[in-house]
Amino acid sequence: MRHLTVLSGGMGGAKFLQGLLHGIAAGTLPGVAPDATVTVIANTADDWWIHGLKVCPDLDTVMYTLGDGIDPERGWGRRAETWSAKEELAAYGVEPTWFGLGDRDIATHLVRTQLLDSGYPLSRVTQALCQRWLAPTYGERLTLLPMTDDRVETHVAIADPEAPSGRRAVHFQEYWVRLRAEVPAEQVVFVGLDAATPAPGVLETIATTDLLVLPPSNPVVSVGTILGVPGVRDAVRATTARVVGLSPIVGASHVRGMAEQMLTSIGVEVSAAGVGLNYGARANGGVLDGWLIDERDADQVSRLEAEGLRCAAVPLMMTDHDATAAMAAAAVSLVVDGAGPA
Repeated sequence: MRHLTVLSGGMGGAKFLQGLLHGIAAGTLPGVAPDATVTVIANTADDWWIHGLKVCPDLDTVMYTLGDGIDPERGWGRRAETWSAKEELAAYGVEPTWFGLGDRDIATHLVRTQLLDSGYPLSRVTQALCQRWLAPTYGERLTLLPMTDDRVETHVAIADPEAPSGRRAVHFQEYWVRLRAEVPAEQVVFVGLDAATPAPGVLETIATTDLLVLPPSNPVVSVGTILGVPGVRDAVRATTARVVGLSPIVGASHVRGMAEQMLTSIGVEVSAAGVGLNYGARANGGVLDGWLIDERDADQVSRLEAEGLRCAAVPLMMTDHDATAAMAAAAVSLVVDGAGPA
């Protein structure tokens, strides 16, 4: 296999990609060439405008992580960041004060916003930004694409006794950053998703890839929104490549993030099997050929196999690059006939 494609969210997807690329370079992924190319199709439904700047959290997290500029402790934003601009904005009383743009991070958003204002689509802007972050290390072996050039925003409905309807909608960033996902999500609404079109290269990549991977990103507000762009789900179902996913749920809970809250909001069982069955087997109209779950959830393998999914239970904690590369190798072995054991 010479071309792999990953549908990625932010932190979880970026961390998986580090291990995947590590495994490719080391030659530990069965059947995958050491010079294989990887295309990342990233979620942009978390995007929003703040202080007049276009912020793309998942695109930036993937870009910074793979470009070795991420803050490793926070898992987002720039390493060695300072916050003078944030402090000055707060001194002026400019809201929102709960969302902080670091001084180094602001440079990225300034460049992106200026290019967008000049008429360039987000896909072209992302390509330009990646010339700094990805090209020096990976050249043409790694491509980062936004799922769409169109504006899509995730909003979350939460209870509000003072609102006429008894609830109000907040932007995903407010739900995640200010509220810390600590209040129940009653509904998730993807504004603009139905009218969006896939960014240039997205459908072509899915159609021609040798393997398509759904990493352990949020299945509702990350991978789910990518699949929700009109045409993408159909392209995944139609591709001749094998499609494999890795569960973000381990032992009945998410490892990090808010998968549990988002799954609950759409009525999906919070379990490795629940997420796998929500994606569904391609043989039954879903998007997966195989689903990798953690060894702690091994008792769910037979349930998933009964629904037409190849399934295996292996360690799924991304503790380091080697462990994550082993996960990627197990995913390849699960769905690629003749790949051999991971």
